[in-house]
Amino acid sequence: MIAEVIVDIAHSEVDRIFDYVCDEGVLPGMRVTVPFGRSVTTGFVMRVKEESSLPPEKLKKVYRVLDDVPALNSECLALADKLTRRYRCPKALVLRLFLPAEMRTGKVSERYKTVVSFTGDIDFIPPRARRQRELAAFLLENGEADSGPLREAFGGAVKALEERGMLHLERRRVFRDPYENLQKSAPVRPLTPAQEGAVETIEHTSKTVTLIHGVTGSGKTEIYLTLIAHALEEGRSAIFLVPEISLTPQMFSQLRARFGANCAILHSGLSAGERFDEWERLRSGDAKIAIGARSAVFAPLENIGVIVIDEEHDGSYSSESTPRYNTFDVALLRAKHNGCKLVLGSATPSIETYRRAKEGEFELITLPERINRRPMPEVQLVDMRREVKRGNPSPFSAVLKEKLEACLARGDQAILFLNRRGYSQTVICRDCGYVAKCEHCDVSLTYHSEENCLKCHYCGTKYHMLSACPQCGSVHINYVGTGTQRVERELKKLYPSARILRMDNDTTSGKEGHLKILQRFTAREADILVGTQMVAKGHDFPFVTLVGILDADMSLHFPDYRSGERTFQLVTQVAGRSGRAENRGEVVLQTYDPDNYILRYAASYDYEGFYAHEIGMRQAMAFPPFARIVRVMVTSEDDKLALAALKQVYTALQRVYAEEAEKFLFFNKMHAPVKRIQNKFRYQVLMRLTDGEPLPRIYDIAAEANSKDVLVYVEENPGNLS
Repeated sequence: MIAEVIVDIAHSEVDRIFDYVCDEGVLPGMRVTVPFGRSVTTGFVMRVKEESSLPPEKLKKVYRVLDDVPALNSECLALADKLTRRYRCPKALVLRLFLPAEMRTGKVSERYKTVVSFTGDIDFIPPRARRQRELAAFLLENGEADSGPLREAFGGAVKALEERGMLHLERRRVFRDPYENLQKSAPVRPLTPAQEGAVETIEHTSKTVTLIHGVTGSGKTEIYLTLIAHALEEGRSAIFLVPEISLTPQMFSQLRARFGANCAILHSGLSAGERFDEWERLRSGDAKIAIGARSAVFAPLENIGVIVIDEEHDGSYSSESTPRYNTFDVALLRAKHNGCKLVLGSATPSIETYRRAKEGEFELITLPERINRRPMPEVQLVDMRREVKRGNPSPFSAVLKEKLEACLARGDQAILFLNRRGYSQTVICRDCGYVAKCEHCDVSLTYHSEENCLKCHYCGTKYHMLSACPQCGSVHINYVGTGTQRVERELKKLYPSARILRMDNDTTSGKEGHLKILQRFTAREADILVGTQMVAKGHDFPFVTLVGILDADMSLHFPDYRSGERTFQLVTQVAGRSGRAENRGEVVLQTYDPDNYILRYAASYDYEGFYAHEIGMRQAMAFPPFARIVRVMVTSEDDKLALAALKQVYTALQRVYAEEAEKFLFFNKMHAPVKRIQNKFRYQVLMRLTDGEPLPRIYDIAAEANSKDVLVYVEENPGNLS
């Protein structure tokens, strides 16, 4: 037999099929070790055939088969073919997406335990052998026990009974449970008529994709859970995607409570062993529901009955490493392969998605009201320019302070949202204007008061806090801008008796970092939660009646065509955390631009008005979805090599531009806005296309320019243009 193998080396020169002789029983999707050049490497079996076109003397033999059953099923192999063609990258890179990283490197293994049971007759144990009789009685009462604790408790009695043939020892696979303390059961909530209608529409529409446009608190999650339950009843599986790790444990808790051990969680916060075991439970069929962030779309499930993408508008669904896939595109391929429904949900759908739904490509379900007709929280815009004129230097307006005091007096909870972690955004010298910047990135450093250090939020490098300006020697160092640490400190001064939690990247390290903070806040162990966008979406806190948005303008004026859309989404999402139970909620939105149309639409929850305004502007200016922005990025630690590669790419792209000029609205080369990140110089060729027809050629040109010293890649409608 001949195995067609892709070697696990991500390089274009070896990105092709190699034939190897293999034994019977080798199947497509298995991993093997094979001789390759002068070394041995791992490979993926793509197909098995009877004979090769190469002469027998040139064929080498597979050394070892690494899997008892295929690690990749037929759907995964077919999907890998499509993604390789789509993104023009080495197939090995795509195949890696389907496996836990540690599994590829051999740094994780299955865990086993030995289970002991009593198989003899206790009457045959002499009365004087008191410990042996106690051990036998213990096992008869409990059925079985782990060997390790048993030997600690009963010592030599275990060995004695084992030698008498009275014990049965069985080696069993143990699956590491990432969240074993989560709630194991919960009652099924009855659906409202609107929810029942949504489920009925999704299951009977002829369209593959359905968008649920429901306001925050409208019950989208219960619709998802019902669809998953129906899929399981039909003997099928399900994938549930959430945008951030912060949401994963909370949603996993709901799924675990409803479906028990049928759920497996996949995200980067797990240990290597936990991630491998969860993946293995899905591959073997022990678990039927995969939940996780973006990468969970590659879960090794078969016969998928429904795929859910919650908060579909979120930018984290686009990969920022090769292959730079969009999660929706992969999910759609899997939905079509399995003949199942793909369900998108959001209170603030992306402009592109909503347009496709409005034009009939997707099924559109609208849920304009909260469960039990609870009112949306009232939003009050506060003009921070007036606060400055009144001499108020703090991050909190007088209105917010007043409402915070009232909220705390009632015994309710509040959330304060600021999408900037750290103590202050920049550190600047008052005398000469020096700004502290990262040595490896072309960005300013952020001061973190708890560690008394400066941090780069691009590469993570830490620096000692300045005692004097390195440029002029002045000790007049100023902190400019406000971060979550500073907000927390100011709150403690204002409300010394209030219990305050902070949720940002600095406080949520570790697997359960997010979960512990959320559990404490839900259990009312804190009165105020200060956080970045981690607190903005998906969470349900019944006692929160006040939300303060401290700097609504932060994302409003970014040099990005999506800045208005992102601001509307963030404001609407975080406002939706308030008043989700019996008491009506309030929102204080602080801004230096209170007449801005985006903030006005957000304050009135008028998505339709915002969409009509935004789609008109996009059409007039030929921005997505009426055009496609394509960026070819060139990065290297050597500036000269990066420039040479940029010229090579630009020259080749000019030929495409000359031949298909009518498809280009814009075409130019330039420095990237952030010129250096992690010691890599960055250049770009920016294009705006009327359609995607030139894309295959653009991808090919980028692939040809890649080398070991220069990375060249393509981004389509990039979520971050910096």
